Amino acid sequence: MEELKKRIREDGTVINSDILKVDQFLNHQIDPSLLRNIGEQFAQAFANSDVSKILTIESSGIAPALMTGLALNVPVVFARKKKPLTLNEGSLTTKIQSYTKHLNNSVYLENNMLSAEDHVLIIDDFLANGEASLGLTRLIEMAGASVAGVGIVIEKTFQPGRTRLDHAGYSVYSLARISSLANNQITFLDD
Repeated sequence: MEELKKRIREDGTVINSDILKVDQFLNHQIDPSLLRNIGEQFAQAFANSDVSKILTIESSGIAPALMTGLALNVPVVFARKKKPLTLNEGSLTTKIQSYTKHLNNSVYLENNMLSAEDHVLIIDDFLANGEASLGLTRLIEMAGASVAGVGIVIEKTFQPGRTRLDHAGYSVYSLARISSLANNQITFLDD
């Protein structure tokens, strides 16, 4: 997606050879026009996947997931990183390691948010090691639902996330695929 790659080049900040900061348009401050186009792009990519719900993880995945849900006209559900007092007994939970925060987090999902009839599309902002996406697939499978695919806004191809998802049998579609952040330079896979 050229519009996204342009924003990454203009407003992204390389922190080190593994970390890209995109808080000017994606995950702290959000550019609604760009996110609308991201949602439409995901909707086109997964139009024939019989998606009935979208699942993401709070908080950075919510904006692209919501715009994709709007474009596909399906509900958006997000896994919570903190257990609310209102969480029903028997709710679904799994552990996910955060790449940028170096923490293991439990994430929670009400057990009635997904059903065996649901075909669930995962949407997230980044794909690095694949922990978040794989954790969400575990929640989907615990609910008895099926995974329609995984949509990623920015993939770091030099990390093992896609390989792990591919080996697990999931279809992955990324809008921007970065092959390197070395020397403070952003290099896309198709450059």
